[in-house]
Amino acid sequence: MRKSFLMLFALAACNSSPIGQAPEFSPPERAVERNAMLNPGSPNAIETTALIPSSSASLWTGARGSLLGDRRAIQRGDILTVVIEIDDKAEISNSSDRSRSASQQAGVPQLLGIPQRLDPRLPEGASSAALVDLNSQSSSSGDGSVRRNEKLELRVAVTITDVLPNGVLSIVGQQEVRVNFELRELLVTGYVRPEDITRQNEITYDKIASARISYGGRGQITDVQQPRYGQQALDAILPF
Repeated sequence: MRKSFLMLFALAACNSSPIGQAPEFSPPERAVERNAMLNPGSPNAIETTALIPSSSASLWTGARGSLLGDRRAIQRGDILTVVIEIDDKAEISNSSDRSRSASQQAGVPQLLGIPQRLDPRLPEGASSAALVDLNSQSSSSGDGSVRRNEKLELRVAVTITDVLPNGVLSIVGQQEVRVNFELRELLVTGYVRPEDITRQNEITYDKIASARISYGGRGQITDVQQPRYGQQALDAILPF
């Protein structure tokens, strides 16, 4: 029992922020962006073409290093800026009303003289002329509404980690900012087309396919806001 308690305590301590210390940054040496910069891969066809002068007598070339060269990110290891400006509002309201009323009556006033012979034997007040008399009524109403308002404005530098066979660029970007004992994390991944990148080497988030944007953090404030592990276990086990 004591050993199990110590193991549970050690597990909780590993998943929490260090006591009296700020949360550590993720080591940049293990980032996929650094690997893409160290191993750029084979030269891109567009980049190779751009290095060829348009004319042997011209002083200007299409190389990326020239004054008129295209400096947009086009190959593995290049960096571009993602502009995230989300200002979404959604409001849905539903109202439903339903009512139903039904009445059923059944009787046998004449049937080969049977009702006349049966009525004297029935209890007082009963008659075969109205054997069944049913009434039912039901009504239901419901109201529901959803209101959401999200606003996020960010700019983050991402790295091209792969160039797919169709020319689409795979991007990954990570950003960490630590303020006191709280670490804010931003993660952006997705796929972009080279032609959607502006001359300023920027692209907006709505042009990123399969975009995954994560904005969160870890630290002392986040630990306090999260329920304890025992409470989470009880919430998953208890049926009420």
